[in-house]
Amino acid sequence: MGKLNITKWIDENEAKFTDIAKQIWDHPEVGYTETFASTLQIKTLKEAGFKITSGIGDVPTAFVAEYGKGKPVIGILGEFDALPGLSQQATPNYDPVVQNGPGHGCGHNLLGTAGVEAVIALKEVIDTEMLAGTIRYYGCPAEELLSGKTFMARVGIFDDLDCALTWHPGTTNMTANFRFQALTAIEFYFTGRTSHAGAAPHLGRSALDAVELMNVGSNYLREHVPDGSRIHYQITNGGMAPNIVPDTASVYYFLRSADRKQVEELKERLIKVAQGAAMMTETSVHWEIKSGCYDTLPNLALNELMYTQAEAAGSMVFTQEEEKFSEELRQTVDPAVLAAAKDQVISADANKILDTGFYHNSKHFGITMGGSSDVGDVSWITPVGQIMTTCAPLGVQFHTWQATASFGSSIGMKGMHYAAKVMALSAYELLLDQNGILEKAKAEFIASTKGLAYKPGIPSDAKPPVQNSDAVPVSTI
Repeated sequence: MGKLNITKWIDENEAKFTDIAKQIWDHPEVGYTETFASTLQIKTLKEAGFKITSGIGDVPTAFVAEYGKGKPVIGILGEFDALPGLSQQATPNYDPVVQNGPGHGCGHNLLGTAGVEAVIALKEVIDTEMLAGTIRYYGCPAEELLSGKTFMARVGIFDDLDCALTWHPGTTNMTANFRFQALTAIEFYFTGRTSHAGAAPHLGRSALDAVELMNVGSNYLREHVPDGSRIHYQITNGGMAPNIVPDTASVYYFLRSADRKQVEELKERLIKVAQGAAMMTETSVHWEIKSGCYDTLPNLALNELMYTQAEAAGSMVFTQEEEKFSEELRQTVDPAVLAAAKDQVISADANKILDTGFYHNSKHFGITMGGSSDVGDVSWITPVGQIMTTCAPLGVQFHTWQATASFGSSIGMKGMHYAAKVMALSAYELLLDQNGILEKAKAEFIASTKGLAYKPGIPSDAKPPVQNSDAVPVSTI
């Protein structure tokens, strides 16, 4: 009866969690500033009887909510940060709430809320059936900055987990059997000497020249990196005015590759390019590593478990109004983007607007995708199972205003509740563990990591980019 009780409880309490997700969507906050979302989730979990530990890793918005006792210890990962510049009403036409304001274009308003929903549903069954074991919800900040979980992992908060489960909003229901790339974010700061660019240019040493020469060097470096590696950059300071030789300039790089070893090697080569640019321009350079997440290790045993919960979770059903909304929204997507999305989809029907099937993409197990996530850090500490669910029409891309609209609509909410059911049902199976799934997941984890121990990809003295991080308390409620 446990599974029926879980799905029944979630069905009966949908409205509460829809409201929480909508409130977070209405109050989008970028990484490390998610005070509204974190506070709302903590309040909800505390009222449900969970013990709260906040301020994890010197991050005010990072917290853990725990219930139960003993083994196994099952974690559910949640996120709640928004993206800059993606403000949008829940409408199928472009209509920002705040011009250039933040918005939930990656659906983290749904992602975290589903985790809260899942663990509270589990808590009800633990109490009813007097089950042994511990469940935890991890409120993880700043996933979009690819460092929130890294700062949490550095203090060992995931170390005693037997496994973790998570999900991500998507355009189809599927197991996430692919890998994400490892990433290092690093900013370079050049210092030169200012002067009048017209009257005495020969007396200046341009920090901006150094930045531009570094970018030229990095673009030549692209030919000589492992296949699939990526180098992205943004000039974060280009000087004050054209007639002033800039004495300071900076450039921010994202480096991606298949694993941490390749990213570390790429970082060392890029540092040499920066040093060469400084030598050419008679400037100096220093750098700061902002984040360093791992590649994501999928776990087939856990993903198969999550896939098998589809029948118990029930079917997703969308209304005619939701179909109409989706069709109108999809008409705003560039036809070339839509065609590319159809080529990539694993759905049985790529022309279907809202996909309701559930697919176990085992044939693509271990293939590396182009994106990155700090979920990778957790996957190198403990086995992680992950799914995606239909929260937007096929063809809608993440990090777009169309995604923000979808994730604030009833379509996104339905995908969220479905994900909560699958995670709660899977965690229930793991608490019982009658089929030895945890042992299989751990054996697969050991094989995947190949004996390599997790070591944070950020320096030990690096601090999270929050105000007054030295004074952040770790409190237990």
